[in-house]
Amino acid sequence: MKNIVVVGSQWGDEGKGKIVDWLSSEADIVVRFQGGHNAGHTLVIDKKVFKLRLLPSGIVREGKVSILGNGVVIDPWALLEEIKEIKKKGVDVTIKNFMISESASLILPYHQEMDEIREDAAGKGKIGTTRRGIGPCYEDKVGRRSIRVMDLRSEKNLDARLENVLQHHNAIRKGLKKKVFKKEDLKKKLLQIAPEILKFAQPIWSRLDEFIKDRKKILFEGAQGILLDVDHGTYPFVTSSNTVPAMAATGSGLGPDKISYVLGITKAYTTRVGSGPFPTELKDKIGESLGKRGKEFGTVTARKRRCGWFDGVLVRQTIKISGINGIALTKLDVLDDLDEIKICVQYNLNGKKIDYLPTSSEDQFNIKPIYKTFSGWKSSTKGVRNIKDLPEKAKTYIYALEDFIGAKISSISTSPERNDTILIEDPFKI
Repeated sequence: MKNIVVVGSQWGDEGKGKIVDWLSSEADIVVRFQGGHNAGHTLVIDKKVFKLRLLPSGIVREGKVSILGNGVVIDPWALLEEIKEIKKKGVDVTIKNFMISESASLILPYHQEMDEIREDAAGKGKIGTTRRGIGPCYEDKVGRRSIRVMDLRSEKNLDARLENVLQHHNAIRKGLKKKVFKKEDLKKKLLQIAPEILKFAQPIWSRLDEFIKDRKKILFEGAQGILLDVDHGTYPFVTSSNTVPAMAATGSGLGPDKISYVLGITKAYTTRVGSGPFPTELKDKIGESLGKRGKEFGTVTARKRRCGWFDGVLVRQTIKISGINGIALTKLDVLDDLDEIKICVQYNLNGKKIDYLPTSSEDQFNIKPIYKTFSGWKSSTKGVRNIKDLPEKAKTYIYALEDFIGAKISSISTSPERNDTILIEDPFKI
């Protein structure tokens, strides 16, 4: 029995959706453990494209159970709309293959509005959030005032919980001269959808314990990337949750001793969405080329991603922070046409060489990358499924990258298609 955690080792958008979908062929259960509908995963299966936001990637496979853990924040209307959309593509979502933690917090309309108000008011200091209400919902959770899935079971309880949370939000809204939310209106809307949400609600910690006893294989699907972790990322330009593998235990109710392997999804170059430091960013034709070839725009927001060379210093650091056992290298084929390719191996900060990302945001903006340059292979790697068939210069780049970051590359993705993957080490069979 193996239980695997899949996380992004960069700023997200590393191609986790394809890898999780590919691994889920061997898994029995797929669990989301943090984030919300700000995190998009694109799956391409038999040329059919699925763009998932909240639903775990395992939902597209028959016979698998998909779960949203307690660490996820759920917009109930967005979830129901996503279920409706995926059903139109022939994927059934029922109480047999989909569960929600009854203790997960709900994203409500005032969360999204507060997200928008803050971003618009921040000017040059904006974080670059997706304006989906994720951050304000997590704030309510930590403030012990959030509405949770279980609160939908009792109108009396829901009334009291709404009274409490609106006392907080309406006071802020009055100060900002914004229209206040009416409790009865919100309660009515929530009670209308309550049956559709509650039918999926379960004590997930208990279900996972049962799955473990039945020796089921569990795959934990992370959202965003480790560099967006609220503790270990490029703070304050981060998400509102912990994105490190340890959150798989906290955000689901499974003991950390049950985690067998951590797989870090790593793009062969680097991208970032939104604001924040990006040492290896390329604001030139090469950066534009990477964006076009890699189709670098957000699944959820369609925002253009910033592109740059592979930052080995950052990935090596996230590997150490996260306890990553192996790397799934993605989008290798995007580099096929380049004359030369670079890996950042050090930084220069005010004339001093350093080999880590400094904690200070000011320093993060000021560091300059120091590169090691490799010759491009100038031939196609798209669709290659055996490492022996890769160009020699591509293998040189891969092995140098592996050696520098200090983690084994267990697989290489050579196109968005599910089966275009070079498998070197199967996490489920180690």
